[in-house]
Amino acid sequence: MSLIPNLPKFECDAPISIGGLLEDVMSIEQFPNELAKTLQGINGDQLNLSYRQGAWTIKQIVHHLADSHMNAYIRCKHIITQDQEQIQPYDENAWANTADSNFHHEASYLILLGLHQKWSLLLLESLKDFERQLAKTIVHPETHKTLNLGNLIRLYAWHGSHHLAQIKFALESNQQ
Repeated sequence: MSLIPNLPKFECDAPISIGGLLEDVMSIEQFPNELAKTLQGINGDQLNLSYRQGAWTIKQIVHHLADSHMNAYIRCKHIITQDQEQIQPYDENAWANTADSNFHHEASYLILLGLHQKWSLLLLESLKDFERQLAKTIVHPETHKTLNLGNLIRLYAWHGSHHLAQIKFALESNQQ
């Protein structure tokens, strides 16, 4: 159970519709703007806040978002351009503790800004051939789940809002 009220879990098996996917692509496109609004005026001490004890700091979350969404963009590109392929997994906790995760969060924000512009164009173009793209799949070797492009779009639209809620909760719950 989450400490954050009304934080929905990702539902991988929910029905996929073109309308829902278009909303999710718009969410992906707008995510960097939402993140910028949330981080506006944040100071160095606040970057070290977390939404619960033992969780990643806000700074680590921002760096994680860049790492994760770069991987997601590549996964989407693989599914669009290649036949059945395995996802390359990575240890997100190890990545959150590498030297670059101590670098200023603005570098990761700038990555997200450019990446999400490219990503949303790629996804919108792929949805023109909705049925064919949804028929193509990739497999996660650790979870053994088979995912299609619709699953990935929904997952990463949710992923951004999920971590944005964690950042907002950390900032709100640590106000004096």
